Amino acid sequence: MYRLIKRIFDVVVALVALIICMPVFIPIMIILKLTGEGEIFYLQNRVGLNNQLFPIWKFATMLKNSPSLGTGDVTIKNDSRVLPMGKFLRKSKINELPQIINVLNGTMSIVGARPLMPQSFNQYSDEVKAVIYHTPPGITGIGSLVFRDEETIIDKSGMEPRFFYENFILPYKGELEIWYQKNRSFLLDLKIIFLTAWLVVFSSSRMVETTFKGLPKRTF
Repeated sequence: MYRLIKRIFDVVVALVALIICMPVFIPIMIILKLTGEGEIFYLQNRVGLNNQLFPIWKFATMLKNSPSLGTGDVTIKNDSRVLPMGKFLRKSKINELPQIINVLNGTMSIVGARPLMPQSFNQYSDEVKAVIYHTPPGITGIGSLVFRDEETIIDKSGMEPRFFYENFILPYKGELEIWYQKNRSFLLDLKIIFLTAWLVVFSSSRMVETTFKGLPKRTF
């Protein structure tokens, strides 16, 4: 029943969001076409439901060959691979909005674990791999809320970005997603959606820590 309600909710919200976002999408698409490398959308294979690969939709914010440059699939603060328009799109999270298409075609949900590139997914333990994508990956989720400032966290760590991501951030994200799968419910999804919107306006709010009880402890 949960999955049916979740799917109906996803489709309704995605359709409404698409209608609302079109006035924003059109000027962004024009600007992207006329700036940077002239790319509007960026499709990249990610791991999704039942650990199957699917193409994720995003607005193009980085150089086309970014995965082969610098820190690969780990984006750091003031990353030189990010295009000028891309900085705004990433900071505002508008670059994620084309994933509405993924929600409509069923490869993603509004709420779920973030879909990872295969090389990052393979860094997870077998325990995490076995459960993280029991439900479709999401535009937002508990991991997205806790690591809403991931690039800043990596920058402040003082460690080599990929080492810090793979040895500290990724394991903790895995714990968070196991927690989500164990506690998933429609009410939990609504709370995550509300806090996602709340943090866009009040970015320094600590409501995530006070709203969700029993989250795994963060040690870094």
